[in-house]
Amino acid sequence: MSVFQMMFKVIFPSILAAVLMFYITSIFIEPAPKKELTIATGSKNSNYYKVALKYKKLLAKENVKLNILSTSGSVENLGLISSQKADIAFVQAGVIDSNENTNVESLASIYYEPLWIFYKNAGYTIEYIVELIGKKISIGSIGSGTQYLAIQMLIDNGITTDNTDLMMLSSEESKEKLLRGEIDAMFLVSSPKSQSVSELLSDPSVELLNLKRVKAYNQKYNFLLSVTLYEGTIDLYKNLPSEDKNLLATTANLVCKKGLNDELIRIFLKQIKKVHTSESIFENAKQFPSLMNLDTLINDEAQNYLTNGDSWLESIFPFWIASHIDRLKLLIIPLLTLLFPLFKGILPLYTWTIRSKIYKWYKRLESLEYTKILTQEEIHEHIKELYELKREVQEQTKVPLSYKGEYYNLLLHIDLVSKELQLKHTSFN
Repeated sequence: MSVFQMMFKVIFPSILAAVLMFYITSIFIEPAPKKELTIATGSKNSNYYKVALKYKKLLAKENVKLNILSTSGSVENLGLISSQKADIAFVQAGVIDSNENTNVESLASIYYEPLWIFYKNAGYTIEYIVELIGKKISIGSIGSGTQYLAIQMLIDNGITTDNTDLMMLSSEESKEKLLRGEIDAMFLVSSPKSQSVSELLSDPSVELLNLKRVKAYNQKYNFLLSVTLYEGTIDLYKNLPSEDKNLLATTANLVCKKGLNDELIRIFLKQIKKVHTSESIFENAKQFPSLMNLDTLINDEAQNYLTNGDSWLESIFPFWIASHIDRLKLLIIPLLTLLFPLFKGILPLYTWTIRSKIYKWYKRLESLEYTKILTQEEIHEHIKELYELKREVQEQTKVPLSYKGEYYNLLLHIDLVSKELQLKHTSFN
């Protein structure tokens, strides 16, 4: 079989079959996603917004654009996810009703958010929420997680708009009015790193409510847990707070719209791990991001990543290269279809190529072999040509060790024909 016949019968059909399978497989491969996400946060003074800015910076290094939506808080954020106007959002634990928000999936919990209840220092201590009845209280802005939690807790303590002046103010407005004495108390769900929290704790005209019955609240609200803010934790020099405080805390969670691309979720989670793995006042190192205290169904890709971490490909290649390789894994089938007959045909082709180097000399040898009565001059000329042939074979023919046997056979055959002709040449004398 010639090399062209071999290519026609083995290689060309294999390539054709592989091309066809590549085309069919490519139909089922998900295209690379648009490298852009939109996240709903909180007001520009909120910790959510500040954390989102960190995400934005890290994602930019991965060529992913993060659009940040400033909102009133968790409830509004949840609405933006439900209406597909945001891809990802910060949502306070306890806000989501999983039965009503079926198109929302949880990604991770990222840090604890204590409930801070500050009240005007009027020379007496408040230990129970029920003692706030009849006062002017800010419960957070409309659509915020603070408002959502405050209303539940106040109602359960018998405090309503019928007996108390409840005001819906932003955290900044609440802080200013409390410091000026225009309201008596304020609820605030925020990170201890919040500037508002630091300012209120350091002002002697304001007190932080040291909650009694925290265990009772834990049992009533399964998304809350009790934490202790120890004396001097915020500021050792100023001794803030001046005594241990019992607080309730929820968690800041990240949610996404159902159907968000897995690759975008994975690259997003890779970046938030860099932001939330460090130790903080209420969190241990590497405690977050976590799959704990989530209100709704956990996204499959988020659960896989936070449970197993980076894949083998991601440990070797940059993320987007690893993701492209992973996306093309279906092409292994047509690739193997191509390689199998190619490997099967390469060995005979290689054998033929090596032997062809030797066989071309045999054709010349055959033409010089003594097969009929020759004149003395013709025999002498043939002997001379055989000498040249042997020299050319030795100088021009390079073969692997595994084919040296055939090479040496050729040299022996040249010598054999040469000796026969020399004997015939001698007989003329």
